[in-house]
Amino acid sequence: MRDLKTTFGESAGKIWQVLSKKGCLKKDKILETTKLDEVDFHAGLGWLARENKITKKDKDCYKLDNTNLESEIGTNAGKVWKILDIWGDADFITIKRLSNLDDNKVHCTLGWLAREEKIYIDEKHRYNLK
Repeated sequence: MRDLKTTFGESAGKIWQVLSKKGCLKKDKILETTKLDEVDFHAGLGWLARENKITKKDKDCYKLDNTNLESEIGTNAGKVWKILDIWGDADFITIKRLSNLDDNKVHCTLGWLAREEKIYIDEKHRYNLK
């Protein structure tokens, strides 16, 4: 199994490459161009937001710039970190339920936390703090 840092980092790299070549793109165009699925897109988005490299413009257009996603994704990452701190480990469904976040937001937060090297996933597909 590949680690989160490698997997999410590669997804972020694909998003970064397409945006650096094409400028501002909507999510659907990024998915089409990169061939990423929803999970990898949102994890990569969270990763890039943590690196302060992506911003969301009007009409869901993403581009490379200082992030404006920090308040949302960073706040949600704090919630997920707290859940893992209390529970010790948790699967995706548990994180989603306890955080009251939808799938996409959870994946963004996991990308953010993976970029910070604060989480890993074990062989039982449970997320843990490092």
